[in-house]
Amino acid sequence: MTVNFGASSTLAQQIIDGAPIDVLASADEANMTKVSDAKLLSDAPTLFATNSLEIIVRKGNPSKIASLSDISKPGLIYVTCAPQVPIGKYSAQVLQKAGVTVTPASLEPDVKSIVAKVTAGEADAGIVYATDVSATQGAAEGVAIPADVNVTANYPIAAVSTSTNRALAQAWIAFVRGTEGQAILKSYGFGSP
Repeated sequence: MTVNFGASSTLAQQIIDGAPIDVLASADEANMTKVSDAKLLSDAPTLFATNSLEIIVRKGNPSKIASLSDISKPGLIYVTCAPQVPIGKYSAQVLQKAGVTVTPASLEPDVKSIVAKVTAGEADAGIVYATDVSATQGAAEGVAIPADVNVTANYPIAAVSTSTNRALAQAWIAFVRGTEGQAILKSYGFGSP
């Protein structure tokens, strides 16, 4: 089995373009809908996890970022993704709800690139999934986003209709949604669907 952790927008487009993919697990429902609208899913998508967002900052938080408004400080380097990438869309929603306007220094291709820029010291902050902050294992830190402006990312999963491994695709979905898969996801900080 090969796993591709690319941006959901990229994965959806690859499926639409005919890539040999068996299962799509998306970080948002919009990209799953694109694949569904193209009639490329064999089943209706089901949710398998949720996630919330945090501000990711460099280890030690040298820029002293304590809130969303702090990322708009002059001279602070903030990075995000384009709006078609789920984290870019979610970040824009959070900033709009909080009434914060910030011009990103760059638009990264995926959330992993935001994490990499911050942990490497090339950026001061970004908005990522809470699980991405945890996954740095201390190489970066997270600043909580208040619940009233945060968003919940719903993660749907579905088999792709062009799959040549339908039984394996269904088995994988059953595992991810089952007790063992849910326990693994919970151990990494994902919420239940």
